[in-house]
This record gives sequence, C-alpha cells and structure tokens, in this order.
Amino acid sequence: MSAVMVKDLNVWFGVGADRSYAVRDVTFDVADGESFGLVGESGSGKSTILRAIAGLVPTWSGDMTVAGETLGPKRSKSFYSKVQMVFQDPYASLHPRQTVDRVLSEAMGLHGVQNINTRIGKLLDDVGLGAGFRFRYPHQLSGGQRQRVAIARSLACNPSILLLDEPTSALDVSVQAEILNLLVDLRREHKLTYIMVSHDLGVVGHLCERIGVMREGRFEEVLTVEDMRRSKAESPYTQHLLESSINSVR
Repeated sequence: MSAVMVKDLNVWFGVGADRSYAVRDVTFDVADGESFGLVGESGSGKSTILRAIAGLVPTWSGDMTVAGETLGPKRSKSFYSKVQMVFQDPYASLHPRQTVDRVLSEAMGLHGVQNINTRIGKLLDDVGLGAGFRFRYPHQLSGGQRQRVAIARSLACNPSILLLDEPTSALDVSVQAEILNLLVDLRREHKLTYIMVSHDLGVVGHLCERIGVMREGRFEEVLTVEDMRRSKAESPYTQHLLESSINSVR
C-alpha cells in the first residue's frame, strides 16, 4: 500500500511571462513504512516537492495522494494530524521565547491530543532528552538538542508520515550521526514513513531504501540505495553524482 503517490507534479513561481518552474513532471510513490530519499544539487527542486506536499507552495498542478487523502489547494486539519515536516534549521524552527514544554503543548493542543502532561514526558524520552529539558528555552539548548525538540514536536500528534528537509545539514558531523540514528529508531518504533531531502548521499544511504535523483526540477532516475552504493546508475548524470560523492570523502 502506498502512503504517498505523486503523479505529474509541476510547481512554479511567478505569473505570466515571469513564471518559473521549480519542479516539472515528477512522478513517484512511497510505500507505507518506506523511507524515500530525494537527492540532487542545490536548486534541483527537491525541497520544493516536500513543501508542495505539505501545502506550503500554492502554485502546483498534478495529482498527489498522501495518507489516503487526495490533496487539493488547501490541506485539511486531518492531513496535518497524519503528516508533519521537520525543517533544516533547528535554530529558526523554534520560538525563542517559548519553553520546550510550551512548544510541545501547543502542538498537541492544536490537534486535540489528550493527556498532554504525560505525553510530553514520553516524547522527550523518545527523542533522547528527558524531563530535565522540559522547561528550557531554545537558547539553553545545543543545535542537536533543538533538532530533537523539533522532531518531538513533529511527533506530537502521532503522524504516520514525516517530511524531512535536510534535518542534519545544519549540525556538526558527530551530532548528525546521533540524529540519523534517532530517526532510524523512531521510524521503527512508531512505524513511520519518511520522505527525506538531502544533498548528502551518505545520509540518504543510512536512512532510505530508494532515492529519486533530481536535476533541474525533473527526476533523472529512481534507484535503490543498494544500487547507489554499487554505483549502478543508468543515467550519466546520476553516475557522475555518485562518483563525485565518493571522491569527496577520500
């Protein structure tokens, strides 16, 4: 069963002669419980796809079905109880004057979650923080701790799908590994489906089973992570991307 189905997706910005397409004719599906990666160079359109799914980009055409709901111009409240997004920058995604407790309480309150007090403790434990962080402000947290709070907030309403927009790229390398391992554990424990954007093929290889390679707003090809590791790509562009990634870590 597919958790996400995207068909002939186009996303553009501007009107008339100023219209510019960020995504063109993209089609893919993500199975229930799968982790699917979107990779490509900066400006290739991968983050724009996540934003279109989340309802953050109003100018799009095509067909999208997510968590059993066919998407239109606006997202329903039930959509956001099933789908949540984790953003790239943990420093910008949390309100500087709100404690962790308030961040999580408000997220749950919006979705009518019961037993908020108990649930906050469970969420903090799930993301490896614990009760001692409950009444801290963002400036009292490291980058990795802020991203753990952002992940906890995304889980507050028990979603089934997480959209991950470069969730580790703003963090130190050692902290990146911790967050990736946390996401692996959370996916297993909560039976989550992921769509993850990254420019780092190593990050995608750690978390995903399949990847869609993007170039100038289009899908170049979709391949398994196993084929990615073996550098078995049909497209010369994808092959060049894989070789460049290997050379960069030598």
